[in-house]
Amino acid sequence: KKEPFIFRNPFGKVPAFEDGDFKLFESRAITQYIAHFYSDKGNQLVSLGSKDIAGIAMGIEIESHEFDPVGSKLVWEQVLKPLYGMTTDKTVVEEEEAKLAKVLDVYEHRLGESKYLASDHFTLVDLHTIPVIQYLLGTPTKKLFDER
Repeated sequence: KKEPFIFRNPFGKVPAFEDGDFKLFESRAITQYIAHFYSDKGNQLVSLGSKDIAGIAMGIEIESHEFDPVGSKLVWEQVLKPLYGMTTDKTVVEEEEAKLAKVLDVYEHRLGESKYLASDHFTLVDLHTIPVIQYLLGTPTKKLFDER
């Protein structure tokens, strides 16, 4: 939380991103910038069609406000706390798993309508969910994914 990093991210946190003289500091803003600005270099993680872009925007909001907060709490309780020698709060895990089950039901419904969470191609929505899912698959919460 010192210069020069604080110049890149005023909250003194990771991530911080620079592309020439352009600077960003929030992971979803960074991935959206890269996906748009470098869209001609690799997979299309965003779509320019009005319906697809709306579906992707909705998916990003669901991931950001519904999936990530719950999933991150479960990762904290079941992965990170044990690494720090702390005890997992099983009550918190049960409460958060109930919330996650509802989000996964929505995701399951979406996957019944398209190949991926927001479209018929892999998008930022899918990319943003991978880190938390990867951690959760190594915990007892994996059962929620296996049930679907």
